[in-house]
Amino acid sequence: MSVSPAGPPSASPDASAGAVGCAPTQAELLDFVRRSAADTALISSLPLDPDGRTWVRLDGPGGSEAWLIGWPPGTGTGWHDHADSIGAFVAAAGELREYSLAARLPTDGWKTLELTEGVDRERRLPAGQGRAFGRHHVHEVFNESPDRHAISVHAYYPPLPRIRRYSRTGQVLRLEQVEYAEDWQ
Repeated sequence: MSVSPAGPPSASPDASAGAVGCAPTQAELLDFVRRSAADTALISSLPLDPDGRTWVRLDGPGGSEAWLIGWPPGTGTGWHDHADSIGAFVAAAGELREYSLAARLPTDGWKTLELTEGVDRERRLPAGQGRAFGRHHVHEVFNESPDRHAISVHAYYPPLPRIRRYSRTGQVLRLEQVEYAEDWQ
């Protein structure tokens, strides 16, 4: 992954949703990322790296954390969750694919879980499409295009305290690493 210092360090298409002191809802986060993804000047300001993902932090609504992310062809996140944060993301350019689990996992105290059949979900997200999600949502996101960058906008509340990363072999999900805000800020 590469962090891009270029472009605006902070941008806000309209941070008025979610008044100060009021936690934004999933719907407000989704509205924010949709409006941001439609901002062509913002989207075109992201420098794209052919070898790694790039990102710029944005001012999200109501004190949320938001990111503009560039995805080179064939890149993805791997399985992860956003711990206690709710969130939303929208593809602004290109197309992303999300694989997720339709199961509530224990939040702590485990290293390996065997998943039951039928918990896997897959969602195609072309430009303009996105989704909101609740706490402990486990997913992975990919730009499966062999030759085209994708760009997306993401927002989380509360600002990400940690991300848990997982490996998956068949129906077995294993906690591999916990990252904290200082690891990616």
